[in-house]
Amino acid sequence: MTHHDKAKYISQCLQLAILLEVSTTKPGNVNFMVGFEGTRAEHFLASAVAAAPSFEEAANRGINIANKTFPVSKAGIGELIKTCVTDIGAWQKGGNTLLGTIMLFVPIAVAAGMTKTKNNFSLDMVALRANVKSAVQSTTAQDAVDLYEAVNIANPSGLNKSNELDVNNPQSKQQLLKDNISLFKVFQIGAPYDDVCSEWVNNYPITFTEAYPYLMEQLKTKGDLNQAIVHTFLKILSEHPDTFIARKADKEKAREISNDAKNALQIGGLETQAGRKSINGLDLKLRGSGNRLNPGTTADITATTLALCTLSGYRP
Repeated sequence: MTHHDKAKYISQCLQLAILLEVSTTKPGNVNFMVGFEGTRAEHFLASAVAAAPSFEEAANRGINIANKTFPVSKAGIGELIKTCVTDIGAWQKGGNTLLGTIMLFVPIAVAAGMTKTKNNFSLDMVALRANVKSAVQSTTAQDAVDLYEAVNIANPSGLNKSNELDVNNPQSKQQLLKDNISLFKVFQIGAPYDDVCSEWVNNYPITFTEAYPYLMEQLKTKGDLNQAIVHTFLKILSEHPDTFIARKADKEKAREISNDAKNALQIGGLETQAGRKSINGLDLKLRGSGNRLNPGTTADITATTLALCTLSGYRP
């Protein structure tokens, strides 16, 4: 496999993960049957296409790092996220579709480039995870500035004011550079309030340790892709109250939603009538009050779990 082929392959795996995630009937999220006001499935499809060049470039940089052409600290993860978010904005009019997903995917794309492929192109998950750790821990203050600009471009909802290094404060970017605060350190500050940040600084524990084995087991034993993804989404949600909901509503509401997800799974999920009824009820609850209870962080982690799935060789 040439370097160009490998980078393209990694990008295709990540695109497929986004497309599979949006094509399933996960409660409270955009899918082909139902959208949000101003954001529908086609906006996610366009976003997946728009993100492809950034994924490929990230993988290329990972390949160069593995070949010792330049150090891992020069990967430019913040710049890659910013470029990706800019491209997504140019390709669709549905607002912020994938910011959290892109934040999680770009280090994986770089790490995948750094990781040797097996004969069938698939990647070893242990080696990939070690390279993800190396990539995020090597980020710089410039990466942090670029990430702040990416957030300003994407303009996500649910961003609360912060006492330190507020992303909405123009002075913050100067302070990041002056005090040499890396993107990894910024995410350490955000980790208690946001599971995307928490995944970054703790080497993606929900994705690699919990969700990925669960998804692969579901696919192996049940074989139904939609069911496997919905159950994985519910499994993540049941054990990790969604931090996007916690910020937009409150922690109590996020815990209540997690209990609903746990209950739906315990009574069989999509496999039983009672489970399906419970999931439908949860879906209606999440879509009420102007989608204030959209479990966006859980969707981001589900998409990242699917990225591991495709990179490890799964094909639908």
